[in-house]
Amino acid sequence: MLPPELAGAARTLFGDRIELAAAYAELLATDGVLRGLIGPREAPRIWDRHLLNCAAVAERIPEGATVLDVGSGAGLPGLVLAIARPDLTVTLIEPLARRTSFLIEAVQHLGLAKMVRVFRGRADEAASGSTGVGPLSGDVVTARAVAPLDRLSTWCLPLAVRGGRLIALKGASAADEVAEHAQTVAGLGGGAPEVYRCGEGLIDPPTTVVEIVRERMVGPARPKAAKRSRGGQSRRR
Repeated sequence: MLPPELAGAARTLFGDRIELAAAYAELLATDGVLRGLIGPREAPRIWDRHLLNCAAVAERIPEGATVLDVGSGAGLPGLVLAIARPDLTVTLIEPLARRTSFLIEAVQHLGLAKMVRVFRGRADEAASGSTGVGPLSGDVVTARAVAPLDRLSTWCLPLAVRGGRLIALKGASAADEVAEHAQTVAGLGGGAPEVYRCGEGLIDPPTTVVEIVRERMVGPARPKAAKRSRGGQSRRR
């Protein structure tokens, strides 16, 4: 059930799709808990801790964007963004079979199959097309509670088009992560990470995100060329 004190924020963030958001909340509180995707103690806090927290990020996403959600899990934030923003095209990237099964069922149950697809695999597989589907790329790559910023950038920036962005949902450590990993991000072709708070004045606390624009296309390192020895045999450097 939507707590009365959150009803105003929920209507603002989901608009006329609030009933669809409620249907997803019910899925999380039932099948999500039974399948171990959401902890039992999280069920009473699905709206404020999960749905509203994720939906607030929509303010950072351009109209009509293609979104790739890495490590989607139970669909957070990707499925929430698809509910809140019907103009988006969303791909949920998740390597674990039990989670992708839930996501496929949820997409069908919510009637979102035309705008949401599920990709079973890791982010690097999605970027390279090594699974036979892809390679995938998008205007925006999202991730929530997946990894520290250096590893997350390694996985996610290759999925963004040039000029696209990574939007990572973070907590209180966001500024510290930016300071610690900015050099790694730059080496991966990313611009200076920026910290934003989404939903200020609407949800408490606001959602903290780190946003990184992919400024340069950085490919994998090439193997060193073989060097000829005096005897004519090639040898590795």
